[in-house]
Amino acid sequence: MSNLSKIIIAIDGYSSTGKSTIAKQLAKVLGYVYVDTGAMYRAVTLYALQHDLISKDEFLKEKLIESLPDIQLQFHFNAEKGFAEIYLNGKNVEEKIRTLEVSNYVSQVAAVPEVRKKQVEQQHKFGKEKGIVMDGRDIGTVVFPEAELKLFMTASAETRAQRRYDELLQKGEKVTFEEVLENVKSRDHIDSTRKDSPLLQAPDAVVIDNSEMSLNEQFEKILALAKNAIENA
Repeated sequence: MSNLSKIIIAIDGYSSTGKSTIAKQLAKVLGYVYVDTGAMYRAVTLYALQHDLISKDEFLKEKLIESLPDIQLQFHFNAEKGFAEIYLNGKNVEEKIRTLEVSNYVSQVAAVPEVRKKQVEQQHKFGKEKGIVMDGRDIGTVVFPEAELKLFMTASAETRAQRRYDELLQKGEKVTFEEVLENVKSRDHIDSTRKDSPLLQAPDAVVIDNSEMSLNEQFEKILALAKNAIENA
């Protein structure tokens, strides 16, 4: 596919819809760069937790904003895993950012306009050369409204919670299904109602409801959409 035009593929949608999984697969097959914007917000959230800036009782938002210049994020490709992992101030935090604790606070952190502004600036830099697959909440509406292919992924809250619950159990975390379902619903509400860059379906996005789809069915459908968009670019 190297002789064809390179495009930007924006994948938005609710939490635990498999955006990152499909984006990684797609980037690998197309030879594109994959950027997990959710990982960026999770890393900032991890920083806030590590520095006691956020907890059940308080959110020191102004202190987090003041700390933004001290938060450096990079993606480094892991050849063994076949995708780029995120580093926070020089340390690989790919595993640490995937905990339920980080999930419980990431929507609050991502709702802070100053945090979003800094992340969007970096995301724009990633997309300058095109040939990129980026997933998140506002990629097709705010970060790259000019993206040649926009996807919006969804599934029922119960389906997404079950997937997330199974994933956390495999990692050895002690959680209940009810806790995970509550987290999914809470994040949906915060992501969809925040004032700055809320989760919205772009008017020209293709909706992918994967509640009843297998991973292979989903991938084949999206790969076909991507190839068509590339050919028509």
